Amino acid sequence: METVNSSVICRLLVPLWRQLVVWYDHSLLAALIRGVAAGIRNWFAGSGIARFVAREGVLSRSWESSLLCRALSFLLNIPTKILQWIYQKGKAAFEGSFFAQLAFSALENLPLLVGWIMLLFLVIPYEQWSNGYSFLGFVFCFALAIFAGMRNKDWKLDIAALGPWLVAFGGAVILAWPLSAYPDLSYRFLKYYGACMLCVIVIVSTVERREHLMRLAGMSSLALIVMSGYGFYQRLSGIEVNPSYVDVTLDLNKNMPGRVFSFFENPNAFGEVLLLLIPVAVALMLGSRGWGGRFLGFFSAAVGCVALIMTYSRAGWIGLFFAVALFVLLWNRKLIPACILVVFAAIPFLPESIFNRILTIFDSSDSSTSSRFPLYYAAGEFLSQRPVLGAGLGSDAVRQAINDLNLFHGHDKFVHCHNIYLQVWCETGLLGVLTFVGSIFWTFKKGAKAVLAAAGDPAVRMVVIGSITALMGTMLCGMADYIWNYPRVMLIFWFVCALALAGIRLAARGEMKETEPCTDLEEDPQ
Repeated sequence: METVNSSVICRLLVPLWRQLVVWYDHSLLAALIRGVAAGIRNWFAGSGIARFVAREGVLSRSWESSLLCRALSFLLNIPTKILQWIYQKGKAAFEGSFFAQLAFSALENLPLLVGWIMLLFLVIPYEQWSNGYSFLGFVFCFALAIFAGMRNKDWKLDIAALGPWLVAFGGAVILAWPLSAYPDLSYRFLKYYGACMLCVIVIVSTVERREHLMRLAGMSSLALIVMSGYGFYQRLSGIEVNPSYVDVTLDLNKNMPGRVFSFFENPNAFGEVLLLLIPVAVALMLGSRGWGGRFLGFFSAAVGCVALIMTYSRAGWIGLFFAVALFVLLWNRKLIPACILVVFAAIPFLPESIFNRILTIFDSSDSSTSSRFPLYYAAGEFLSQRPVLGAGLGSDAVRQAINDLNLFHGHDKFVHCHNIYLQVWCETGLLGVLTFVGSIFWTFKKGAKAVLAAAGDPAVRMVVIGSITALMGTMLCGMADYIWNYPRVMLIFWFVCALALAGIRLAARGEMKETEPCTDLEEDPQ
């Protein structure tokens, strides 16, 4: 540090930087930005949004003490209670066994294993991927989680932390299989949803420290680097333009290169994965205490953003822009005016192909946009006939129902609704779509409340911000696409949701500890 301070460059640049800071502090631009920031802060403090976030609903308040929550918790924790009883009876044998202690030590670091499994799931090439991997992987993790709580009599699967809406959505998904108009077609999708449910409950129940949460965020960021790196390789190797992904007849798209897709076959699916993980990487960068985590978060977010640009996923761009806006709003609202200026300043520097791709969002002649309207119409017609129950779990059941009723009249085949809300409604019925939307907004509300309360570990709060803003950006993206068309992407969506819920749970524990009266005189600063 002394060498740097005494260098010629430092002696020249530091006074210049200080003078620039002084000029900026007294400039009209700084006054304008501070005024806008103060106005936004005052508006937000008295807005309906702030009141909505601060208000605790009746359902949320009564959930943990409700009969349903206690009954589900009791039933799901029966195997754990049995194992805890066995451990107490044979405690001397377990404590005296080297291998038992080694196994317990490994099991109690289960979040690290989950992180490695997610890293593996994210980087397996599409040609070698099987959707059965995710189900088997998280069945294994679920079994290990139960064994991990064997010698901790206070440990349990934490159903209460999931919230009432998410538990209700899980029930709607399970019911959608036997109530399906095509139970055989719906059966395999039950396993995909089951993997996601197990992912959420395992992560929420086993993340007990900030280190666990940061490791999971670090693993996803490491995977982000690998996925993006392979996307760069595809760009350098050259990708042919796929007419099914781009309307090559449109003048605006004529100079657009092939869209990268990394390990996910479809560039839109890859864009959705990047949208989910980039905010988590930014949270890792801002929340890490060491330079290793900061660099990993920064580098993974940077290469992820470049890869997202190369996907040419318009919904992904819009979703990330919305996620970034929410991120800044929750993290530091004073930066909003500066971010707006940066966005407008960057527009002239956009490559022509990127700028033209953005313009196609508003061009009704683009076939990739116009082709969605027959899908929406077919889904609307189906829901008018079967609004409560839907067709049954899975896109196969919805596709079969649309075909049997001859509701789709577009040029191509009906694959899915190209809208997450319509698709979930068609699959799981009215209860499913209401509880799905409710669960994500409940998670966002709880996360925002935990962040705005300014309690708990700052790193935990940053991961909560990254996770909930990624979810909200993806929900916006889902208005133009069915983001769960690939079950692996659906697993990543619920993995990010699990990070948010685990962080909210840790933040709540930190808040409780801060409000507890101090009883240790040696630690009392007074």
